[in-house]
Amino acid sequence: MKTTHPTTCRLAWLLLAVSSGICGHLTDVAAVPLKPNVIVILTDDQGSVDAGCYGAKDLATPAMDSLAARGVRFTQFYSGAPVCSPSRASLLTGRYPLHCGVPNNCASQRDGKGALPAIEVTMAEMFKAAGYATAHVGKWHLGYTPDTMPNAQGFDHSFGHMGGCIDNWSHFFYWQGPNIHDLHRNGAEVFADGHFFGDLMVEETGKFMAANKERPFFIYFAINEPHYPYQPDVKWRERFKGLPYPRNLYAAFLATMDERIGSLLRRVDELGLRERTLVVFQSDNGHSTEERAHFGGGSAGPYRGAKFSLFEGGIRLPAILSWPGHLPEGAVRGQVAHGCDWLPTVAELAGVKLLQPDIDGKSLVPVLKSADAPSPHDVVHWHVGGGKNPQWAVREGGWKLIGNALDTTVGDKKPERFPLWLSNLAEDVGEKTNYAAERPDVVARLKKLHDDWAAQFKEPETK
Repeated sequence: MKTTHPTTCRLAWLLLAVSSGICGHLTDVAAVPLKPNVIVILTDDQGSVDAGCYGAKDLATPAMDSLAARGVRFTQFYSGAPVCSPSRASLLTGRYPLHCGVPNNCASQRDGKGALPAIEVTMAEMFKAAGYATAHVGKWHLGYTPDTMPNAQGFDHSFGHMGGCIDNWSHFFYWQGPNIHDLHRNGAEVFADGHFFGDLMVEETGKFMAANKERPFFIYFAINEPHYPYQPDVKWRERFKGLPYPRNLYAAFLATMDERIGSLLRRVDELGLRERTLVVFQSDNGHSTEERAHFGGGSAGPYRGAKFSLFEGGIRLPAILSWPGHLPEGAVRGQVAHGCDWLPTVAELAGVKLLQPDIDGKSLVPVLKSADAPSPHDVVHWHVGGGKNPQWAVREGGWKLIGNALDTTVGDKKPERFPLWLSNLAEDVGEKTNYAAERPDVVARLKKLHDDWAAQFKEPETK
C-alpha cells in the first residue's frame, strides 16, 4: 500500500489552505473566544404569576427562582399568542403569528394540516448558519410532515413529541380519534414506555450538551408541563395535598417541572458552561381552564383571562433571561416586551447575524442593560384564529383594544365574548372596566392601527 509521510500531508494541506484563504480564517477563529451557548426553556400553560419570583406563596419553584436571581425578570412580557402553536412560531421566527402563517394551533396527527411554513426562517436555522450545534427537545406542535418537523427547520437533533400533548408515561396522544403514540428522535418513532417524559428530556439534553461542549450550541427545551394531563411526582402530590382542588394538582405538577428544569441547569453547571450559556425562560401562554386541566389550577393573579384569551391572563407571562457574568443579576424590568423579541436579542448578545431581517421582534439588549431604557415597542399586535371573526388585540401605551374578546377566566362556565373591549392598563390592570363607550376616540385610533397592520398580511385559510 502506498503511504505518504504525515509532514508531507500537512505541508500540502497548509499550501491548499493558504491558496484558498482557509489558513487566515483558522487563525481568526483560534483568536476569537467561543460564542455563547443559548438554551431557550419554554414551559407549557404556566400561569402569569405561577413562580415564587412572581409572588406565588403556595408553590415550590426554586429552579425558576434561581434563574431570576441570576438574571433579568420581566413583568410586562407578552407571548405571541394565548395558545400553543402560534406562540411557539412567534418565538422561533421573531415574527407575529399572522406574519409567519400560524394563527391557529398546528397538527397533532401525522400528515395533518397546519404547520409553520417550511419557508419560514427559525432561530435554529440562524444559529446553525453561525456554526452552532442545534437541538430541539420536548414539544414541537409546529408541523407533523417531513418538511415541517424539527430536522427540516434547522435542528441537527430532535427528540420529543410532534403534537400538542402526550401522556408523560406512555407517550400517547389521545385527544380525538385513535390513541396515537407520539415520541420521535430525528423523525423516527422511538419507544420509552414507562419512563417519565421530563426525565427523558433532561437525559437527552445532557447528552447533547456533553457531546457539543467544545463548540457553541443552541437548545430549544420545550417542556410540556404544566400542560395537562397533570401527572406529578408522588412526593409533590403529597406535599401539596392540602391546597384546594385543582390548585393542588397544578402545584404538584409545576413543582415536578421545576425540578426537571433544576436538573437541566445542574447539567450545565457540571459541564462548567453556566457563564458561557444564555438561558431564556418563558411560558407559551396563560394557564389552562379547560376540562382536561380540571377547569384550572393555575393563576393569572390580578389579571383577567387565561389560555385562549387576549385579556392579560392569556398573554402576560413569566419571562427571564440569565447570563451570569455578562448581564445584570436579580434585576427586574417593567418595560413592554414580546416573545418575538428573543430572536433579535439572543442574536445580538451572541454576535450572530440575522438570516431574516423582516421580523417583528426588537432587541431587548438596551432594556436588559438598563432599567431606564425605553421599551422597543410603541405598539404591539396580536391575532389568533381564522375565519371572519378572529380574536385580535393592539396595545399602545396603557391602552389595549381587543376585538372579538374571549374571557376564559372561569373554565367551567361558558366563556364570555365581547365585540370590542378597551382596557386602560395604566388604571385597571385587571381589565374589569370596558372603556370602549367612554373613549370612542381611543377605540377609533387603535382599531385603525390594527386594520392597517392586518392589511399587510394575506390571512391564511382556516386550519
